[in-house]
Amino acid sequence: MKKVHPDARAALAGQLKDGMLIMAGGFGLCGIPETLILAIRDSGVKNLTLVSNNAGVDGAGLGLLLETRQVKKMISSYVGENKLFAQQYLAGELEIEFNPQGTLAERIRAGGAGIPAFFTRTGAGTTIADGKEEREFGGEKYVMERGLLADLSIVHAWKGDTEGNLVYRKTARNFNPMMATAGKMTVAEVENLVEPGKIDPDHIVTPGIYVQRIVHVPNAKKHIEQRTVRKRA
Repeated sequence: MKKVHPDARAALAGQLKDGMLIMAGGFGLCGIPETLILAIRDSGVKNLTLVSNNAGVDGAGLGLLLETRQVKKMISSYVGENKLFAQQYLAGELEIEFNPQGTLAERIRAGGAGIPAFFTRTGAGTTIADGKEEREFGGEKYVMERGLLADLSIVHAWKGDTEGNLVYRKTARNFNPMMATAGKMTVAEVENLVEPGKIDPDHIVTPGIYVQRIVHVPNAKKHIEQRTVRKRA
């Protein structure tokens, strides 16, 4: 099966529908699949539930889908960099399901591993646990969290081969590997595309069995969310 597609639109063809749940890799603006996000925006699909650590920023990342009112709900751990997100939430136009960051990561990992639910101490006895099952283990209270599965996962990789084996670069690894395993369909945008056998097997993070479609993005834009520099002498 040929996995490589000529552009993001072709890579997502036949996979987008209103009301679907999409996982989008990245942390802040680092390692985000922006080429695929742009294609989702241009498709016009709406009422989306997005699973992402954050909601991008105004004018970049998932913030682009907020601008076009295509998002119904966000399942995230942090959204403080996006003013439009706050405006839509306070106006009742956007639902939020907040998760502690480690819990969100584990919910995604669990979904990809076929684990329907797990217990964690994080949030037990707080509003995080409202409406969730709680149990006691070893004298401590734990809250049950559900694993997450997506209709579609979109991820960004530094290098990949045409069979879908992926390598991530440094902190851009973040949520991408676990989301790649938790999608019924996973589409990866890859900066450096090589032939099978050109990647050291020990360096592969996401095996190609998890990736159904690939788009080559050799000139991916790299945003800096908050630029911090030393003062000149």
